[in-house]
Amino acid sequence: MAKIDVISSTIVRMSQVRDGISNSNMDLTPWDLQLILLDPIQKGVLFHKPNESQDFEKTVIHHLKTSLSRTLDFFPPLAGRLGTVKNPDNTVSYFIDCNNAGVEFTHTVAHAVSVSDIVEPNYIPKIVSSFFPLNGIPNYEGVCKPLLGVQVTELVDGFFIGLTANHSIVDGTSFWHFINSWAEISRGLDTISKNPTFEGWFPTNISKDNNNLPIHLPPFDQNLSRDFVPPPLLERVFSFSKENLAKLRSKANSEAGTDKISTLQALSAHLLQSIVRCSHKNSCNLNNQQLVQFLIIIGTRARMPLADGYFGNGVHFARFKTSEHELINNGLGYVAKEINELINRETKEEIIKFAEEWANNPIVVRKGSFNFVLSSSPRHNVYGSDFGWGKPIAVRSGKAQKVDGKMTVFPAAEPGGIDVEVCLAPQRLQAIENDADFMNVVTI
Repeated sequence: MAKIDVISSTIVRMSQVRDGISNSNMDLTPWDLQLILLDPIQKGVLFHKPNESQDFEKTVIHHLKTSLSRTLDFFPPLAGRLGTVKNPDNTVSYFIDCNNAGVEFTHTVAHAVSVSDIVEPNYIPKIVSSFFPLNGIPNYEGVCKPLLGVQVTELVDGFFIGLTANHSIVDGTSFWHFINSWAEISRGLDTISKNPTFEGWFPTNISKDNNNLPIHLPPFDQNLSRDFVPPPLLERVFSFSKENLAKLRSKANSEAGTDKISTLQALSAHLLQSIVRCSHKNSCNLNNQQLVQFLIIIGTRARMPLADGYFGNGVHFARFKTSEHELINNGLGYVAKEINELINRETKEEIIKFAEEWANNPIVVRKGSFNFVLSSSPRHNVYGSDFGWGKPIAVRSGKAQKVDGKMTVFPAAEPGGIDVEVCLAPQRLQAIENDADFMNVVTI
């Protein structure tokens, strides 16, 4: 592995501490708290260097620190820490303390690593995980660790901005809202185009008036978040063009006898079916009763609906379960229709019911609970993150949340396309690479 040197590490705070949300506490919702044992969100964007003859420290690092500080003025929770209260009933409550303790900002140099070393190999190089700060810090440690860390890694001909954000504070939508806003301030705007809204959503059975807010969490073994050790993994980005996705969707709808299956649902079915099928190719170990559990993270913002700019977690977990036999021996349309019907069942009423029941009996999600997980969204404005030196070349995620069967969805650089960062055990990843039915849909 190439050598990475830390040049500097500082704390960046808001440039102005304003009245209102600053210096206040924010209660965490059921959507936030169910993630307290999990890893943070780690996403980053890769850029070409603006000008190799210029001083990188002065032209890029200083500028990014200054613009970050100004952006935090609009996002005070990210500059805070988690606070806790031990309750008389032996439970604990978490909240956001908007105390401006600051964001960790680190400048590193990856010697002899170029942009091509990151984007050209089939498999994502292991060094990419070193481009992210706060590695190995689960969400509950936000009581003493920054809720947001930024690492800018200088390459030979480019640089990578890696962010680690506490997942009990933000979901993917809020995460990219912040990055896009930071890019706007970095480009010289005086304000951001969409202000965040910090009033968290709670079911009606949870309120200060009912004396059950903040929500009480039962004691949990914090080691549970560290006990899970994934097997050796490989990661690869598969790109699907707009044209190939249209064909895949058309095939799924035609086989299912409907026109309701979306592009992402068809792609999800194709990914899931291909991985399971290829895992058993040339093998006699197919167990007809073996259960496949597929976790799809769906947004609640439009379903509820939530306020524009809602800041925090607005996600709900849809759980798709089937047998390996059903998955392999039925066509794409069957699996895609099952996923479509599952997602259609996740209505506003069902989401509210889940939140009400969860608040009365909190169960935190544990890493490695599912065979397959589909996260993120092709709707995130990844390539709108222009900090003043041009659009990103690529997006990558860190090692947080990675398990055998994790699939992370991004928009492709080409409009209408979708990139999927697939994380699998080596033999499973290599099996789908050698499968013509899967690769015929892949662009690169």
